[in-house]
Amino acid sequence: MAVKMRLTRLGDKKSPFYRIVIVDSRVARDGAYIDKVGYYNPITQPAEVVIDADKAKDWLNKGVQPTETVKNLLIAKEILPKPTKLSPAKTKVRKSK
Repeated sequence: MAVKMRLTRLGDKKSPFYRIVIVDSRVARDGAYIDKVGYYNPITQPAEVVIDADKAKDWLNKGVQPTETVKNLLIAKEILPKPTKLSPAKTKVRKSK
């Protein structure tokens, strides 16, 4: 079972609000989750991010893989260390003939 730490969307149309949850990767975006770790509100200025650091670290130690967005939020809250090396480009490079 692949377990991920990802966002689940709440809120009305054009006013998103996200929960940071632990979920099986095969479950739908807004499906049932295992545990709630925090929340993220991008509408407020500056964006409001609340994460239970102890819960997040515990789940990460158990092998949970965060998505890119959640990983960036964890780095911003200094729960994960900032990587020294940049991550690889997501686009595929075309091979020239």
